[in-house]
Amino acid sequence: MATERKLTDIGSGDAAMQPIYSPAGGWSTTEDAVKLVPTHCPFCGMQCGMNLKVDGEGHVFGVEPRDFPVNKGRMCPKGVVAYQQINHPQRLTYPMMRRGGKDSPLERCTWDEALDFIARRFREIQAQHGPNAVSIYSGSSMTTEKSYLMGKFARVAVGTGNIDYNGRLCMVSAAAGNNKAFGVDRAANPWSDIALADAILLAGSNTAECHPLTMPYLWEARDRGAKLIVIDPRVTPSARTADLHLQIRPGTDAALANAILYEMIRHDWLDHEFINSRTVGWDEVAATVANYSPAKVAILCGIPAARIEQAAEIWGQAKTSFLGHARGIEHQTHGSNNVMAYINLVLASGRIGRPGCGYGTLTGQGNGQGGREHGQKVDQLPGQRKLDDPAARQYIAEVWGINEADFPKPGYAITDQIEPMLTGEIRAMLNICSNPMVSLPDQDAIRRALTNLELYVVIDFFMSESAELADVVLPGSVWAEDEGTTTNVEGRVIRINKATNPPGEARVDWEIICDLAARLGKGDKFNYHSAGEIWDELRVASKGGKADYYGITYEKIDAQDGVFWPCPTMESKGTPRLFEQRFYFPDGKARFNTIEYQPPAEMPDAEYPFFYTTGRVIFHYLSGNQTRRIGSLVENAPEPYVEMHPLLAQKLGLERGDIARLRSRRGELYLPVKVTRSIRPDTVFVPYHWGGKQAANILTIRAYDPISRIPEYKVCAVAIERAPDDAIITMNAMREIPVAKASPGEQFA
Repeated sequence: MATERKLTDIGSGDAAMQPIYSPAGGWSTTEDAVKLVPTHCPFCGMQCGMNLKVDGEGHVFGVEPRDFPVNKGRMCPKGVVAYQQINHPQRLTYPMMRRGGKDSPLERCTWDEALDFIARRFREIQAQHGPNAVSIYSGSSMTTEKSYLMGKFARVAVGTGNIDYNGRLCMVSAAAGNNKAFGVDRAANPWSDIALADAILLAGSNTAECHPLTMPYLWEARDRGAKLIVIDPRVTPSARTADLHLQIRPGTDAALANAILYEMIRHDWLDHEFINSRTVGWDEVAATVANYSPAKVAILCGIPAARIEQAAEIWGQAKTSFLGHARGIEHQTHGSNNVMAYINLVLASGRIGRPGCGYGTLTGQGNGQGGREHGQKVDQLPGQRKLDDPAARQYIAEVWGINEADFPKPGYAITDQIEPMLTGEIRAMLNICSNPMVSLPDQDAIRRALTNLELYVVIDFFMSESAELADVVLPGSVWAEDEGTTTNVEGRVIRINKATNPPGEARVDWEIICDLAARLGKGDKFNYHSAGEIWDELRVASKGGKADYYGITYEKIDAQDGVFWPCPTMESKGTPRLFEQRFYFPDGKARFNTIEYQPPAEMPDAEYPFFYTTGRVIFHYLSGNQTRRIGSLVENAPEPYVEMHPLLAQKLGLERGDIARLRSRRGELYLPVKVTRSIRPDTVFVPYHWGGKQAANILTIRAYDPISRIPEYKVCAVAIERAPDDAIITMNAMREIPVAKASPGEQFA
């Protein structure tokens, strides 16, 4: 563990004297704290440095920002209250199971009873229906050690090929595009390079709300005179500060990227030396984009041709540049193609692999990078190795002490598991660190799939909407109750330090998994006594892979304020900037990819005439299972809403605060109306952090990218009307139920 500090070691001052509530000792000041534990925020991919304040009873009672290289002493509204989930009164503190079957209530049970039951039912189901009848669904908000462990647990202890993670709903289109263009999946640059860029292009990223601590890097660049281009259907806080905002029609990103490249070619804003010496496939791409003139694409995208030309001029004439993108272009049935189309702009300009010149994907989950590198993806083994590579299987088999022939073949991605659950091909699931009853599209189908399982097990620290459907619920740990690593948005491996113990009978997640593996007869392969032991095995497992962590030790991470992978030797200090000399293909050259525009799976029509898109707000995180329990965040964002343009509201006879009914071919939502000029008149937006009857994904479509299998959250068709009077009365009554205010030190229930 990194060195804990007493308050006397760092001095005091005004900030140190602020009163803070501790569950053990009541009101105090930071001078009363026993120690500060250096760690990182559990939320977005920035992974901002923080210190947790721990009292003499071992309770975490406060936080302070840390002068870490990424956040430089800053924190966002979520980060400053993240610690409040640790001692939250709604924490799960003991295991529960339904002893009388699906219709019986969850009852308290012992750990032995729960784990023995799970192991027995797994064996019975697999004996009757085959090894792949059991699925493991994991997540990327856990440490990399746990992410690695879940892939090993599925393939070695359970013997199933159906192992996937919730990054399937987040980062896989970015990963697919990166791999096809660069041969590896990682941001190309440290975030400090953003400040050196003369042009910055953000495609489908509401950076100011979703990655707030990236904004200071943009502001630093703009203080130097950099130009900012934002591509988004909404005038987000990021777009409001841009030099150029392209308010694109949802689902048309590939066409827009091609049109920008068309203009770059027309004006010869190209780096021919870079294209000729360091890339492959240029001629085919140039021939394709010849059909995407700004005049033609303007009609498709709903953007004036002159603005497309202006974007090409800003990007094409810059000396240095940075392109970043996020879920806006990735959450589409052609998200992988969108990513590759934008990467073509980077390669054509030759601005990658040097200071101030680069590219990055803005990672949504805390460990979205590390969580997608070491084997919990359905087709992947540690080190970004491919499961269908015989040499990779043989190497990992030797590390794990198993026969290569025993590796299960790749099963289904989680988005493709719904139908097999409904038909009975998949009959059991263990779910950790994800909340599919909020996060997966077409919620009615998801509920039917989960309830159709013979055994559904959830490991979580709060009772999520998904845990409410489970047959067994096991209380796990929050980030501050364990140690390990995560990898941030830049590719920097950082340290999470333990500050306290799980409450009640709750247990550290990896200990639960190892205990269950032992009951499945594989305890000798999971005989770990610390997260550090898992980490050391992961390092060896990644050795020689694209994501090579072998030279990264806990001590090196602490000494260097994080280590950028690849770090293949103990002597290496890591690799902050990729592609300075070569890309990750055998010939060392990047690949242009020829991309043709294809429409979304579902377009507006006479029956459902409007575009529907979803996204985040700054005060919540993912499914909201954590943030919807923290008072200040709930006060600032208490409920979802439907955002629509005044012209659309007027057409529908709706005003601010009215209740609208939104209908798609999957279901309906009743939401209060937010009227704003910051969205296109043909599009409505709903944030996706709520569950139950407020879940945005009631309406979204089960349509997936053919390459990445990511859902099309950002585009589907809806109808909108004023809600019937009875629905308005019911909803307003629910909204008027008072929320109990938190007493000092407590959070909202």
